[in-house]
Amino acid sequence: MFSHIVIGANDIEVSKKFYDAILAVLGYPEGTIDARGRCFYISPQGMLGLTTPINGEEATHGNGMTIGFRIKSPELVDAWHAAGLANGGVSCEDPPGIRESGARKLYLAYLRDPAGNKLCGTHVMSS
Repeated sequence: MFSHIVIGANDIEVSKKFYDAILAVLGYPEGTIDARGRCFYISPQGMLGLTTPINGEEATHGNGMTIGFRIKSPELVDAWHAAGLANGGVSCEDPPGIRESGARKLYLAYLRDPAGNKLCGTHVMSS
């Protein structure tokens, strides 16, 4: 559905360290810094970018916004969460675990990145 997501960051190097760690758990290579100081993670599934705001103001998180990462197993969700905590992320919401929504059963973990953006590691469990 999405071609790309760009996230505001106040310190690209700090955010890059965090995203390099959580994306490595999912099998993606380190991000690449371009000539304008932005960081990009490019894959056949899409692109994630980190940038300081174009208007020169401080990056802030979107209130009510969550970016979800599809993850292959509950164990990888836990590893993703641990990598985020070890690299400047902060746990938020309930601890990693199973959540049920109607007929769906999910294994979720939530983090805030160094700029405060809310992320969710998501594994859809079989019924």
